Amino acid sequence: MHLASSTIGIDFGTTNSVLAVADDNVSARVLPFSFENSILDMVRTALAFRRSGRHDPLGEAGPWAIDMFLEAPEDTRFLQSFKSFAASHAFTDTAVFARRFNFAQLLEVFLQRLREHAGITFPKRLVIGRPVTFAGAVPDERLAHARYGEAFRALGFEEVHFVLEPVAAAFFFAQRLTRPATVLVGDFGGGTSDFSIMRFVPGQTAQALAHAGVGLAGDTFDYRIIDNVVSPQLGKHATYASWGKELPIPLHYFTSFSRWNELSMMNRPPVLKALREFADASKDHKKLEAFIALIESGAVYGLYQAVAGAKAALSSADKAAFSFAVEGVSIARTITRKEFETWIAEDLEKLDEAITMVLARAGTRAEGIDRVFLTGGTSHVPAVRALFRRRFGDERVESGDELISIAKGLALIGARNDASQWAVDPAA
Repeated sequence: MHLASSTIGIDFGTTNSVLAVADDNVSARVLPFSFENSILDMVRTALAFRRSGRHDPLGEAGPWAIDMFLEAPEDTRFLQSFKSFAASHAFTDTAVFARRFNFAQLLEVFLQRLREHAGITFPKRLVIGRPVTFAGAVPDERLAHARYGEAFRALGFEEVHFVLEPVAAAFFFAQRLTRPATVLVGDFGGGTSDFSIMRFVPGQTAQALAHAGVGLAGDTFDYRIIDNVVSPQLGKHATYASWGKELPIPLHYFTSFSRWNELSMMNRPPVLKALREFADASKDHKKLEAFIALIESGAVYGLYQAVAGAKAALSSADKAAFSFAVEGVSIARTITRKEFETWIAEDLEKLDEAITMVLARAGTRAEGIDRVFLTGGTSHVPAVRALFRRRFGDERVESGDELISIAKGLALIGARNDASQWAVDPAA
């Protein structure tokens, strides 16, 4: 299908990605994906490559990539959250069976497969979202832009504008404004949380006053549940006897819980052999045997879905029932919102510090903010919303289309003649 729109907006996120087009300069729509009799507004930012007899492995993206991995993990190279490496000099390329892929090639395959699943032809103009601060210890935004650009040229885009994700969300929100306003946007993704303060005057080009970001968001909150509810039931903090001493089970086995595909890839003879030896020498052998059973079950993705479900339930209830069971593993307990908020307390402090930073950079105080717009799945977490309500009051905090507002904002910016004025240039 050829798009009538001359521009596409792509919210390439750490966890999920969304594609949108503008029918005109006041309305935008998300491009749908059909998957297993469901229509999806967004897809997981995931890649999978299946071993093949050809030189190039077979690539897949989004939920199709997850299916490929779950069907045959031993013959599949699975990658998720690869956006995290965009600005890292430490990442040059990665091995995919007999071939190596650099970041640009990974992004090209990802977008190429989404294009095919959406049944569209890309237009020549692209407005792509980017975080305020890229992930990594020492991120290089020029490097990230160069890598993105290489992929976009290979896909046939002739005009590319990089727009900060919270700026796109602010632009989407500004469509409902009827009077001048200073707006603070909080954009909570899977890997980063970004904040922007924008000044909007109807009929005039908006003014960006300040930006700030921090490298934590929804994925971090999921891991807090895993670390406090799941891992202790599978042997974290357990010890084993060795030469008359009680030693802790190495923690590196449990850091793999940060990403479900890494945990799935522990299903290898050397790893299982080591865990069985620890279990045989441990008083907590039943927990370690459950850990082994989980790895061997092939049901790790289901565990992460259960965690995400419990987190979502806590956004509207004071407690949530967490339950996960496969042969050899049974974990069930009630999680209260209060204890969840205790687990994420340090993360909330970092978010609060980022809000303080963006206000300081804008040279304003909370009283100078007219409206607050929150977007992204983590914006539903009551403790996160409470950060903003304490500072700005309930009446100024709003949300809406939390998961697709950035893509729509990007598309709307792309429909304007002054799209370049909204873009950022790392070389400037």
